[in-house]
Amino acid sequence: MIVVMSAHDVARLRRVVTRSISPENPTGAPGQGGRATSGTGAGPGRELGRGWKISPSVEIGPRQRVDLAAIEGAGRITHIWLTTHPDHWRSLLLRAHWDGAVEPAIEVPVGDFFGQGWGRFAQLSSSMVAVNPHGGCNSYWPMPFRTGARLSMENLTDAPVVLYYQVTYELGTDESASGYLHAHWRRSNPVHGALHTLLDGVRGAGQYVGTYLAWGVNSRGWWGEGEMKYHLDDDEGFPTICGTGTEDYFGGAWNFDVPGQGYTAYTTPYLGLHQIIRPDGLYESQQRFGMYRWHVPDPICFASRIRVEVQALGWRSGHRYLQRHDDIASTALFYLDGPSGPRPATPTLDELEQL
Repeated sequence: MIVVMSAHDVARLRRVVTRSISPENPTGAPGQGGRATSGTGAGPGRELGRGWKISPSVEIGPRQRVDLAAIEGAGRITHIWLTTHPDHWRSLLLRAHWDGAVEPAIEVPVGDFFGQGWGRFAQLSSSMVAVNPHGGCNSYWPMPFRTGARLSMENLTDAPVVLYYQVTYELGTDESASGYLHAHWRRSNPVHGALHTLLDGVRGAGQYVGTYLAWGVNSRGWWGEGEMKYHLDDDEGFPTICGTGTEDYFGGAWNFDVPGQGYTAYTTPYLGLHQIIRPDGLYESQQRFGMYRWHVPDPICFASRIRVEVQALGWRSGHRYLQRHDDIASTALFYLDGPSGPRPATPTLDELEQL
């Protein structure tokens, strides 16, 4: 098929440029890729010299924070690829600052940002996030900015970490009417009062676009009877949007239970139960799950504020609901009209620990 560009397409191409930052081109500048003379690949490339994969990754020292990308001007990040050992998926904090804001709009453990909150690889094949063997993490969330962007990674441990990454972006786009991507991480371990909060205190106009839950089951029985609730704008005691059950919200039904095979994983463009960790009879006495839903074709719009909650609800005798005390970690993604705002406290390594 021959694609014919319109005059509008040609005009856009003349003002928009594509750049990509990696350890092989840390500034993204034109013609600056592959020039490294030192780096993590210098040993293997010692006989080949400059231009032969001399700096494919970075080492982040103990308790160190490094900038992955510092971009000036107006544009948008279109793709992030990265990988590191699964042992680090909960001990590396990914942050994004937009337009010089002091506070980050994104502050999430890197594994949870890519739907891998349990530190074990699970294939995720969706429109916005793809995680492929063995730990190739891809994000296609558009990340617009008007005057600049900074992505960073902090190593919370006392040991060095090796990280491979590439950040692709466009410069010269008109982002004057674009919202800024935010991501908040919270964990209830265990849930108290059978209610886990994903978002609270968000002020401004925007769109809620994504949910990832790492759900650890702390007792026997079905755990997903609870409802997702979205309190929008002037809502007080009761929400505007109220779902019918946890598995329903993630596009499944009837306990994710296919007769004869039990819990059944699936991954689709916008929603899935992509991870099921079953007990092995030794140390893993409880089941753990990873679920996502991307509100891309169906964003949840709000004009002034939003609060999001999920109930931890199961069954007890006599066909009665049971309020559960599970371990729930959530990543909530939304676009907002400002580059920063109230956010949860930065988690500690103890709070992130995979128990």
